[in-house]
Amino acid sequence: MSIPHTSFNGLFIDGQWTPLSAGQHEDVINPATEAVIGRAPVGDLGHARSAIDAARHAFDHGPWPRLPQAERTAVMRRLHLALLQRADSLVPMMVAEGGFTLPLAHAMQFQRPMALFAAALDRSLYPSTRSLPVETSINPFNPAGAPLIGAGTVVREPAGVVTAITAYNAPLLINLSKLVPALLAGCTVILKPSAYTPFSALLFGELAAEIGLPPGVLNIVTGDAEVARLLTSDPAVDMVTFTGSEGVGAAILAQAAPTIKKVLLELGGKSALIVRSDADVQKAAMEGVFQVANHCGQGCALATRHIVHNSIRPAYVATMQAIASQIVIGDPADPSTQLGPLIRAASRDKVERMVQQGRDEGARLVCGGSRPANMQRGFFYDVTVFDDVRNDMSIAQEEIFGPVASVIGFDTDEEAVKIANDSRYGLYGGIHSRDPAKAYEMALQLRTGGVVINGGLYRQNDAPFGGYKRSGLGREYGEGWLHEYTQEKAIIYPIGV
Repeated sequence: MSIPHTSFNGLFIDGQWTPLSAGQHEDVINPATEAVIGRAPVGDLGHARSAIDAARHAFDHGPWPRLPQAERTAVMRRLHLALLQRADSLVPMMVAEGGFTLPLAHAMQFQRPMALFAAALDRSLYPSTRSLPVETSINPFNPAGAPLIGAGTVVREPAGVVTAITAYNAPLLINLSKLVPALLAGCTVILKPSAYTPFSALLFGELAAEIGLPPGVLNIVTGDAEVARLLTSDPAVDMVTFTGSEGVGAAILAQAAPTIKKVLLELGGKSALIVRSDADVQKAAMEGVFQVANHCGQGCALATRHIVHNSIRPAYVATMQAIASQIVIGDPADPSTQLGPLIRAASRDKVERMVQQGRDEGARLVCGGSRPANMQRGFFYDVTVFDDVRNDMSIAQEEIFGPVASVIGFDTDEEAVKIANDSRYGLYGGIHSRDPAKAYEMALQLRTGGVVINGGLYRQNDAPFGGYKRSGLGREYGEGWLHEYTQEKAIIYPIGV
């Protein structure tokens, strides 16, 4: 069966498709079936250079950065509408390309990005210019004369040419999290997606032509690490935004440093879910399983360290085990499937290595810890729960990016906060308690970019997203989202002269 949006005529550069030879393509596979769903173009340094030149020219000489904000927003509303009109074809493409279950593809991978996009469109029309107060000062050229009086204006201008490098675990959401604010701000963009999920990015080439983006405003290239290095280090690029692993993020920061680029990084996490003694064990354990089963644990903000009060830890672990045993694993295209695959064999191999390391270091395997016996194809792995985990163990400190939970006991709230903060990451966290005021007090002590109390709302369009420590730099979403892609300029002037 043909999968929609998996056939593209080359790379999208300077407003047109640049054809590539047959030898410059590689297979893209469905991680659930290992079947080839299409062949994607693979760019080289020449394509990356062309994309940089096109984006630079479009920013320096084209109309896009100079349009009134209302006109840019109107063009982007057409992009939002074009995506909405493709919902029925985008969802099956994301299921086949990324291995998302159908509910996840609908909710997280389509509806959620569309809601964030809509919020950004409205927010882009808020005035960004502000006035400075009127001040007086002595005239340095005539100190005995009349004092000077003046004021100023602070304006926001687009940051310039932006390289956006995106990850495979939520491709449409992450692509839009870069494109929406950058384009609304007036930047020009070079988008480089993961080789595992290129189609979620290439489709924006079709949409760019459809909505009337000027040539060079959006360019989409694929390629290897050398292509990425050029896109992050070239002096013609003003800003780099990246979502992905901590290690790659650190490398990108180093590559951008010689030219002092602005860098926005959304990196890894080892989020802690604190379960206090007064928590609803059933509710907490359900969220605990959800956190590691959601997209097979392939989420940077998912809580994989479960810090549980020792008085209820046995009940929590037993409840997690019972819930995990009921999860339906299978082809994500089947509506009954609750747990899909990891993205590739290499990802599953890493999970297996980390699980073995957990065993070797003395953690107690409660459930899972293996591939499903009845799944002969696809990169599946059972929901896995470890108990008796110490926070210094590898499975408690390293980002596994798979469906593995580490349960760590505690006796006091102070101890729980200390354990939660004892991590090089600081992306997200959670607290379960029947005392919401105490949970709020503890949330203020966690060194993370976000905290969810008792499951939260599962959505909040105005909440900024980003991490402390090695979980990243900057914030996405929320009221400052567009500002990440701008520079502030103060213009000072005298009054009455």
